[in-house]
Amino acid sequence: MDSENKIPRILVIDDDHGVQKLVTTLITRAKMEPITAMNATQGAQFLRTPPLPDALVLDLMLPDISGIDFLRQMRGKEAFDKIPVIILSAIIDPDQIREGLSLGADRYITKPYLASNLIDTLRDVLKTERKKEK
Repeated sequence: MDSENKIPRILVIDDDHGVQKLVTTLITRAKMEPITAMNATQGAQFLRTPPLPDALVLDLMLPDISGIDFLRQMRGKEAFDKIPVIILSAIIDPDQIREGLSLGADRYITKPYLASNLIDTLRDVLKTERKKEK
């Protein structure tokens, strides 16, 4: 984030209205600004429209393309290298978790999750400079 007074903008991509409502409420209570997308197409629109979000909370089971494919496409563009991504998914398969992290997710949180864990993780990735791995 550029300045100490800037409110972090968090893009939440999840097609489940209940999950979106809960996550946006948590983000708002943590004094961050949530932006929501119901699918990868809407999420990509937010990434094409400045200002870029400061972080992204991404579900893997989306209606248009998988969150993994979205992450792969996003990390394929240098403009998005510094945006931390937290996968928030009901998928608990170790291979899927490894794949998400190897494709550039900064953290992987499984549902159900503790609200404090999500917010603590968001705060952590926001204060840590994201380094592109090569």
